[in-house]
Amino acid sequence: MTKMMTNSTKLDNPRTVIIAAGLLLLVLGGLIISRPSAAPAAGGKQAIAVDTAIVTKRDIPIYISGLGTVQALYTVTISPRVDGELMKLGFTEGQMVKAGDLLAQIDPRPYQAALDQAVANKAKDVALLTNAKMDLERYKDLAPEEFTSKQTLDTQRALVAQTEAQIASDQAQIDNAKTQLSYTTIRSPIAGRTGIRLVDPGNILHTANGTGIVVVTQVQPISLVFTLPAEALQQVNQAMSKGALGVAALSRDGKTALGDGTIGVIDNLIDQTTGTMKLKASFPNKENRLWPGDFVNAKVLIENRKGALTIPSTAVQRNQQGVFTYVVKADNTVDMRPIKIGADANDFTIVESGLNEGERVTISNQYRLQPNALVKVSDTTPKAPPGTKAP
Repeated sequence: MTKMMTNSTKLDNPRTVIIAAGLLLLVLGGLIISRPSAAPAAGGKQAIAVDTAIVTKRDIPIYISGLGTVQALYTVTISPRVDGELMKLGFTEGQMVKAGDLLAQIDPRPYQAALDQAVANKAKDVALLTNAKMDLERYKDLAPEEFTSKQTLDTQRALVAQTEAQIASDQAQIDNAKTQLSYTTIRSPIAGRTGIRLVDPGNILHTANGTGIVVVTQVQPISLVFTLPAEALQQVNQAMSKGALGVAALSRDGKTALGDGTIGVIDNLIDQTTGTMKLKASFPNKENRLWPGDFVNAKVLIENRKGALTIPSTAVQRNQQGVFTYVVKADNTVDMRPIKIGADANDFTIVESGLNEGERVTISNQYRLQPNALVKVSDTTPKAPPGTKAP
């Protein structure tokens, strides 16, 4: 009997093991199936990382920008006024010259000879006049005794007058010869910088050819002619009525300051095809950073706005309804706030209405935002650039 029970137990052990293993697998499977998934973010929203800035009051300079061309204050093409051989040049290319400095010398010998001839002719006629006057005096003495005829006396008087007129003509010839001789020495009429020479010494110059010798440009001071929208005319006139109106010249990329000047004149006509007005400003240009012919950006300082409410320009958004910005609320959600904006200056925008000082606005990732979106805030308020300051 004992032997039979032992054999039965041996047969039952594998079955028990299989059943136990199956139950264990069922339990583990139920646990895996019933295990909850990862919990979502609070409120079922995922926070969007954004950079933000604080609405701040600042002193903002208001500019109106335009595009202009640098022009020399004076530009003179030095051309010969008499024909002749160019003997020498009195300058080097690119040299700064003063008014009256020697630029070129034309062969003066033919003109000196013409002057000497005119002087000799006058001397001859002066001698003739002296003799004619002496004869006239003799005829006057003889006329009362009727030793000479009245016709002879009148003829002698006419001869004296004729000789005097000839002397006056001789003097005019002398003056003209002196002038022609002076033209052989060419001097700079202005202070400025010489350009590349247009002719070399040894060439024969002719006034009829119109060929210049060199171009001299005055670059200190220098002018800037630029355009602004016609709508800015009243603002510019109003600003000029208060005193000299400043203008800043910047490089084409707007990053490099080239100089500060003042507006001298507004053109008397608005270009109807472009809707712009032309202005001319003067710059000291002591460092020669402005060069004739260069294209630059011009910024006219219209007003210094004190204590203006500002936000970074990157916070300003636009849609079909108008201008708005995203304001971060206390619960780290955003509100799409319509705003009214003013001028832009140095990457800041003036807010006329819609925001209060101290509120926080988003300046990045706005394309991912919508009203009541949850955000993760990072304060990256831009620093005020030169010319702006927070009170």
